[in-house]
Amino acid sequence: MSSLSARLLLSVSLLLLFFFGATIVVLDTAFRKAAEQAQEDILDGQLVALLAAAEPNIYGELEMPVELHEVRFSTLDSGLFAELRDESDTPVWRSHSSLGLNVPYGALPRAGAHQFSRVNLEDGTPLRALRLSVDWELVNGDTRAYTFSVAESLDSFHAQLAKFRRQLFSWFFAVAVIMLFGISWVLRGNLKPLRKIEEEISEVEGGGRQQLSDGYPTELQGVARNMNVLIGSERARSERYRHTLDNLAHSLKTPLAAIRSILGEQEKSEASGRIEAQIERMNDIVRYQLRKPASYASDAIGYSTVDVQNEISKLVDALTKVYTDKNVTIDVDVNAGSAFRGEPGDFMEVVGNILDNACKWCVSKVSVTADADTTNADGKPLLRISVSDDGPGIPEQAVDQLLRRGMRLDESAPGHGIGLAVVKDIVASYNGEINIKKSSLGGATVVVTLVAAV
Repeated sequence: MSSLSARLLLSVSLLLLFFFGATIVVLDTAFRKAAEQAQEDILDGQLVALLAAAEPNIYGELEMPVELHEVRFSTLDSGLFAELRDESDTPVWRSHSSLGLNVPYGALPRAGAHQFSRVNLEDGTPLRALRLSVDWELVNGDTRAYTFSVAESLDSFHAQLAKFRRQLFSWFFAVAVIMLFGISWVLRGNLKPLRKIEEEISEVEGGGRQQLSDGYPTELQGVARNMNVLIGSERARSERYRHTLDNLAHSLKTPLAAIRSILGEQEKSEASGRIEAQIERMNDIVRYQLRKPASYASDAIGYSTVDVQNEISKLVDALTKVYTDKNVTIDVDVNAGSAFRGEPGDFMEVVGNILDNACKWCVSKVSVTADADTTNADGKPLLRISVSDDGPGIPEQAVDQLLRRGMRLDESAPGHGIGLAVVKDIVASYNGEINIKKSSLGGATVVVTLVAAV
């Protein structure tokens, strides 16, 4: 799980589940014990009422009145039962509610002791029973042992407990949902600075912002400050590279021009022609090698966004004029809004070299397409530029050789054999790739894939 919000919400949910679960167990246990105690108190009250109602008859034996204050003792299947036994454990009286039932009341307690127990009827109905053994003093002064017993069905108790549990779960579920929504809302607000810093870093990468803004919470102020320092140092380093390399290029340009001038004063010969070609090659190599350090993808901070359609149009206009004698037709098909994030010079170097080669080797037709409809493994949009021509083409076995610096397939044509090698190096610095295949026009198709602007 990559989302920090989701991780926090999951952690809070697990804590809520644990604490609410423990609270439910505690409340359920407390309610059940309180309900059991209340039922035992009620049974004890019923037993005291039986003791109060019992009276000795003319024979000196205890008997119960026909009608008791508790009407459930006189109602069949009421769930409340009572019984009176003498010292020989023989039933002296049974309530009308237990008619036809064999109600177990549990073990016989010792004299004067209350004994609660859980028993079951023959049909499995659970009961809570209470028994009390007493020594009853008769009118003549004699004492006789009697056992009073009452029992009540637990069906209503279980129904009440189940109702309480349903309400308890419903209440806690509602509270948990409300709390999770509340916590989610609070997390969204508290994590807003993190989303803001992510957006601003993306804007810096895209060239739309120079540095991160102020006003972040204390925990993020150090991150924002250090990030601004890093951005500033990277930008300053790139600027120093550019200035240094510009100065170096300017310094080398004068000696090379002097050598060329000296050669111009000499008579034309095969050797001077070869030296002139090497000087031109040195110019190309120096120009590229001196600008390459600023083109690495690691210096992507502060890169600008290049309008692909606009830059390709400029190149096409220029090459149409250069190859006027060949009357080259260049068809352009660029998706509107296609963009590239990087050094404009790198883009022009890549597309310019490919287009120049296509115009150089074509018969009369060149096709250029560009689109950004696909994505890479990271989900970033890819810019695919394809240049095709109707020339002689490139043999498949010669592709790898052609991409090596200084290698050429036709030595009769002008050039130094570094154009496609330069393209390959620049494309690699942007984690892109270059492919060469046969063109539908009959010649070669060069396809360059780069990460588009984000």
